[in-house]
Amino acid sequence: MTVNRLRPRRSCLAVPGSNPRFLEKAQGLPADQVFLDLEDACAPLAKEGARHTIVDALNNGDWSGKTRVVRVNDWTTHWTYRDVITVVEGAGQNLDCIMLPKVQDAQQIVALDLLLTQIETTMGFEAGRIGIEAQIENAKGLVNVDAIATASPRLETIIFGPADFMASINMKTLVVGEQPPGYGADAYHYILMRILMAARANDLQAIDGPYLQIKNVDGYREVAGRAAALGFDGKWVLHPGQVEAANEVFSPSQEDYDRAELILDAYEWHTSEAGGKKGSAMLGDEMIDEASRKMALVVSGKGRAAGMTRTSKFEAPEA
Repeated sequence: MTVNRLRPRRSCLAVPGSNPRFLEKAQGLPADQVFLDLEDACAPLAKEGARHTIVDALNNGDWSGKTRVVRVNDWTTHWTYRDVITVVEGAGQNLDCIMLPKVQDAQQIVALDLLLTQIETTMGFEAGRIGIEAQIENAKGLVNVDAIATASPRLETIIFGPADFMASINMKTLVVGEQPPGYGADAYHYILMRILMAARANDLQAIDGPYLQIKNVDGYREVAGRAAALGFDGKWVLHPGQVEAANEVFSPSQEDYDRAELILDAYEWHTSEAGGKKGSAMLGDEMIDEASRKMALVVSGKGRAAGMTRTSKFEAPEA
């Protein structure tokens, strides 16, 4: 299978699948990923029509440079199988991933994988190309997240769904993404780290969920910064005003990007014949070694994916 698990996902824009105007506007926004939503953003009576609206948008829209995703309804509903069949048969060649919400166990991912394989085989599509994104939205899903993360080679991301999760554990707050009153520490730290560990142990990306106060961009930056500091790859955006903030927060600073590239160049030179085949060396006042190279690869990879350009150049020391 040829699933690309390393697509840029700093900003993951949610777009109601039943709203043609929003679908058109989303094509011009600088979001890394756009997911066309058949679940919570679509009223029950609008879901059937939204499937066909999404197919038309995927086939005829200009989604250049974006990861194209459709969020279907979860397996506990009667809409899921028809969501998948209609969208993938109609626009599978212009679709990158299916997002499955409210994942509670590995078998739900296995079932989606099997259905996708049958559709791809029937339609003559490349088997295994369409990826899966798994959204964790309740306690059972979090408890089973390790098994979920290994359920299919199609899996690309594990996503935290805060609103449903907060409700599922009876968290005492109505503000999605903010800390509940009366608890002095970070109430989401364990959840985010649990998802991150399951993702990284299986070479998957980890994505933070939405921040519903769409006009509070400073609040969005603060919450996004928490996830970025832990190592998450991106966060959902619900409004065009959040896109720039997400892209900035989940990209390295220019200084860090330049430093990472210098470390990579310096380490490559020092370990070469010309550089003396050294396992460790000095770069300015800092000692660098293989561990430094691995850390620099992470930062440089994020910077390159963001289209950053370095502003410094490594100069080999004179003999």
